[in-house]
Amino acid sequence: MQLSADMLALADEYGINPSTFPLLQVEGGALTSIGAYLNEKGLSKAVLIMDAQTRAAAGDKLAALLERENIHVQTIELLANHHGQVNADEASLVQVLVETPGDIDVLLAVGAGTIHDITRFCSQKLSIPFVAVPTAASVDGFTSKGAPLILRGVKQTIQTAAPIAVFADLDVLCAAPRPLTAAGFGDILGKFTSLLDWEISARVGGEPYNALAAKMTRHSLDTCVDHVEEIAKADEAGIRILMEALIESGLVMQVLDFSRPASGAEHHLSHYWEMHLLETDKRQLLHGAKVGVACSIITELYKDWIEQFDPSEAKGAYAPGLQEHWEEISLMIAALPTPEALQYYLYQVGAPASAEEIGIGSGLVQNSLNEAYHLRDRCTGLLLINQFKNKQISYPLQDRISSQ
Repeated sequence: MQLSADMLALADEYGINPSTFPLLQVEGGALTSIGAYLNEKGLSKAVLIMDAQTRAAAGDKLAALLERENIHVQTIELLANHHGQVNADEASLVQVLVETPGDIDVLLAVGAGTIHDITRFCSQKLSIPFVAVPTAASVDGFTSKGAPLILRGVKQTIQTAAPIAVFADLDVLCAAPRPLTAAGFGDILGKFTSLLDWEISARVGGEPYNALAAKMTRHSLDTCVDHVEEIAKADEAGIRILMEALIESGLVMQVLDFSRPASGAEHHLSHYWEMHLLETDKRQLLHGAKVGVACSIITELYKDWIEQFDPSEAKGAYAPGLQEHWEEISLMIAALPTPEALQYYLYQVGAPASAEEIGIGSGLVQNSLNEAYHLRDRCTGLLLINQFKNKQISYPLQDRISSQ
């Protein structure tokens, strides 16, 4: 996978040498290239971090391939909780930190988003580089520095380490369970609202904004939407399109060193739901599945907002910026796809499209619409709606938002 001209321009704008970007290999049989790469870099002692599922998907095969290349391999199989899941929490982080020998040259994250978040944090703490080996095209965080972790039961994103290389084996990715691929599409679909929220944060909140980064993230989104049928087939062509879009979105976040283009109110709802499931000791849901559903809910909320809200009555710190830019914001919201269109895209790839389908009750959705904006110090449409509302947001959105 070659870096685009826009990516090179963005890196130059931020004073980043393109040579510091990870090696990106997205092709069938990519696992077979990892040993030669490690030998070239002089990295002869490796720890593979995985869980039981990703060990079966790629971990054992990769370990055997590396041994043939005279790489000394040790494995860490992350311990699942009583739900049979691995979380990016203190227990998993400590397991990796304790079980990684002191003479290791490189960590390899063999898995999806959670395993990469655990590995990137430990890579930073141990000052050991890591290589990303995705086993599913499920999230856009493979190439980013941000590690969403669960610390003391609270979701926190910590800026840590980016991988030195990504080996995305299309044979492995095409064989991944369909819900994981659908989750990757859901994570991309969330860019409809995250990009809008980034525009709002710049205009109303005075937060950092970069038009080229927004353009690139939008291109990743549009490419996936335009090729939704190919992605739904989960063949090599479709998975390549999705994986390269996920990688580019992550690279944009890596350059900016923040997640604004890819994470807005839809992610705040997702994180709120995740924390509730932790508090009530329930099984976790796929990140992208939550984001896709939340994107549709936030879109419906925002479209109701521009129909009902009178900005002239707004008061407080955000009021001047909102009043000045209300027409632009309204037009951007109006240009969003309808919630029904977003749900149709999700159904096409086999993803759940409603809160009910992922087991999130209307009461929890309602609570998140009224409270999730507290999770990040970020100006979004959701924050502004809550700043200027005169009553609780109800869900389903039958009692419309009003400033009256």
